[in-house]
Amino acid sequence: MISLVTGGAGFIGSNLVDFLLEKGHEVVCIDNESANNDKFYWNNKAININVDVCDYKVLKSCFSNVDYVFHLAAESRLQPAIENPIQAVYRNCVGTATVLQCAREVGVKRLVYSSTSSGYGNNSYPNVETQSDDCLNPYSASKVAAEKFCKMYSDLYGLETVVLRYFNVFGERSPERGQYAPVIGIFQRQKDSNEQLTIVGDGTQRRDFIHVKDVARANYLAATQSIDEFGEVFNVGSGKCYSVNSIADSISSNQINIPPRSGEMDTTFADIKKITETFGWKPEIDVIDWIKSQ
Repeated sequence: MISLVTGGAGFIGSNLVDFLLEKGHEVVCIDNESANNDKFYWNNKAININVDVCDYKVLKSCFSNVDYVFHLAAESRLQPAIENPIQAVYRNCVGTATVLQCAREVGVKRLVYSSTSSGYGNNSYPNVETQSDDCLNPYSASKVAAEKFCKMYSDLYGLETVVLRYFNVFGERSPERGQYAPVIGIFQRQKDSNEQLTIVGDGTQRRDFIHVKDVARANYLAATQSIDEFGEVFNVGSGKCYSVNSIADSISSNQINIPPRSGEMDTTFADIKKITETFGWKPEIDVIDWIKSQ
């Protein structure tokens, strides 16, 4: 099997590339290193190509004989999208439409799209896939719009697509630099540097943390398992939620609170019944256990 991973040198994408290689897939890894990451991770066992997913002509040439597509390339952080919404819409909507069109034209078996739990906004929780969208910022609006492209390509063109809504992903290779990096990565870097942990707001906001290896496994199952309906959304979370304060307390007592940020959800909490029943997936790594093991 040949799998193509966009955003494959980033945090989640590189873990997925490794997982697919371990499963015996040949992997085409695409990334243009545009994310504000500390480091990019290129696996030398993959076919690595530096290309922008919005560049149709060049991207199309990367799709030869591809069976599965995992689309992770995106403007992947909330606050930069608020600061530059046009760029977020271009990368997340035009980029996704370009990847879908290439996949359609070469006849891939299935495309799995990486989306975000921020599409739920301030819906009641736990969040279930039947809830209406409540996009609070350009990041979530552009990611959810791209979900609609996936559903349309399934309904109109017959391309098999699956949409995965990630909750708060943590684990190995998580970015640690910049105020908008994932919170656990920031806290770990601050602890290692003997700095105070910077808790945004009062820290009572709650998050559903899911390990990156559990996310990689969810992608693999979503691509390879038989299902009846396509263009469907599936939550990828732990089914638990912890306050930011409790995460901070598990890392260091040296803490300081900084002002809250606009456009962010108060609570993320996944209902994972649908993905468990459909793909037989369930999370294996608890965030507190993982922090204690570091």
